[in-house]
Amino acid sequence: MPFYLAPMAELSHRALRELIEGFGGCDGYFTEMISASALLAGGPFEKWYIDTAPRPEKCVFQLVGSDSESISAAAAVLDKLECGGIDINMGCSAPLIRKNGAGAAWMASIDRAGELISRVRPVVKRRLSVKLRLGFKEDFEYLARFCRRLEEEGVELITLHPRLVTEKFKRLARWEYVVKLKEELKIPVAGNGDIDSAQGLVRRAKQCDAVMAGRAAVKMPWIFAQAREKTWTSCGLMETGLRFLELLSMYQSPEFHVSRARRFFSYFCDNLKWGTFIKNQINREETLCGIEKAWIEGMKSDQV
Repeated sequence: MPFYLAPMAELSHRALRELIEGFGGCDGYFTEMISASALLAGGPFEKWYIDTAPRPEKCVFQLVGSDSESISAAAAVLDKLECGGIDINMGCSAPLIRKNGAGAAWMASIDRAGELISRVRPVVKRRLSVKLRLGFKEDFEYLARFCRRLEEEGVELITLHPRLVTEKFKRLARWEYVVKLKEELKIPVAGNGDIDSAQGLVRRAKQCDAVMAGRAAVKMPWIFAQAREKTWTSCGLMETGLRFLELLSMYQSPEFHVSRARRFFSYFCDNLKWGTFIKNQINREETLCGIEKAWIEGMKSDQV
């Protein structure tokens, strides 16, 4: 049963992959969203987004865009790099992304989405996948027709985050839709949403062809190793936090250091009794050195 790291803005980058690999890794790493238009324009930070180390063969580029032409052109560029596949984002529900016709906006039209895949498929030799949501309303017939069209056009894997486009994380993911969609399609269906432990990964693995974890893998970078080995012991928190900061300084642009450190610790601190206090201390810092100091001091307080 494959376990995947979900694509997450400011989180699914090389530093986190390196951290997870240190605990034994997972079967596939989906990158944070890569803007098709920014990639084609040669944006100054794109080299950080397309870094596939430490396991290029497991790394899947996730593309986001609002038109078939730019997405297919960007997919052709990325497919020439060493990677494990190309994933099209049809599930991002951020208002600005949808307003621009990207992300979950693709789910509004089966024909529009199908036309996109028909243009991308010929230029991608590696696995082509799509990540999406339930849609704009609970209508499984529509979801099934939408996904069958993607399958017909050559998509080889679909990841379903079973929430509506308009729903936030407070609404529980409806995994019964993952199960039903698996029964409708010939291609593999991965499920994503509300994984909160290694036991949860193992439990959900019985319902679909692959399981994707996002926030839980940031909080517990060892989660995939635990799920494989069926052991539930946590790893050293102080050392893991310091190792992440070291990897961040090595493998991310200095302009990204503070924002990505804050994002990581916003989840990782949930392991701690005084986690909210430590998050607040970290968020006050404006340098990586300051964040490291706040982390060390916070851990000392948490262990008192």
